[in-house]
Amino acid sequence: MQLRAAIEGFSRHLTVDRGFSEHTVRAYRGDLADLASFVEATATDPAASNPEPFDVRELDLELLRDWLWAATGAGLAKSTMARRTAAARAFTKWLVSTGAVPADAAARLKAPRPEQHLPRVLTRGQMGAIFEGLAARAASGDPVAVRDLAIVELLYASAMRVSELTGLRLGDIDRSRLTARVLGKGGKERVVPFGVPASRALERYLDAARPILRADHAETGALFLNSHGAAMNTRSVYELVARILHDVPGSGPSGPHAFRHTAATHLLDGGADLRAVQEILGHASLSTTQIYTHVSAERLKQSYASAHPRA
Repeated sequence: MQLRAAIEGFSRHLTVDRGFSEHTVRAYRGDLADLASFVEATATDPAASNPEPFDVRELDLELLRDWLWAATGAGLAKSTMARRTAAARAFTKWLVSTGAVPADAAARLKAPRPEQHLPRVLTRGQMGAIFEGLAARAASGDPVAVRDLAIVELLYASAMRVSELTGLRLGDIDRSRLTARVLGKGGKERVVPFGVPASRALERYLDAARPILRADHAETGALFLNSHGAAMNTRSVYELVARILHDVPGSGPSGPHAFRHTAATHLLDGGADLRAVQEILGHASLSTTQIYTHVSAERLKQSYASAHPRA
């Protein structure tokens, strides 16, 4: 099997069989396309006028290591290197499962340990100020402002991912039980709760703003609509949150994940059980959720240092 054809087959496998997000599939395909370009440039005869396409059976551990080594020399971040390693390992494992190759070339391929960065977390005061500003804009009755308040209320209340938010349908919201049914990574479904403020914002949006945004456009079952009456996409939500967080003090990314990180940290600060937070976030592993215990500890140390007279 030719390498580039195998990469396309693997990408379809990730989308159809594994239910990976479009973003993840695009990243893996890009990594493997870079691998294809590397092996075509290094493992084929440059003097050949019409070189043979690279066959997946020619992939071996040394070639994969050379590819990663070249990327390291180019200054790629450790997180990127880790993703490239994961892409290669998943690809060669799939090749074995399809019978395209007899052995897994990347089984012993090691990735550098990614640098650990604590996620951006907003204070309760900052969140309060954000909601005050959004509520003031929504008080005008502008349907976009009413929608924006509902979006941020739901992101913070439920700690859902932005892709989960934009994938919500009208039927996914249980207005009586204050829960939302979301489709997470790998096509895994879960139910997340939200509070009364988010419920009020959603009620107002659904009753007064969404019908105006939909107007005369084609009917869509998407929960959140843009100003043209179509379903909102993740990019639109990123842009909205970036505007909201632009003037908010603090370092780190200014995307919707900041509200997810903040919600998880505030839950733990308030005494929530770690496993309950894991279930709300939809993490497959408890170790992923434990990053928020480090965030809480760091915030505790900062509070101690600023408040204790002998800190």
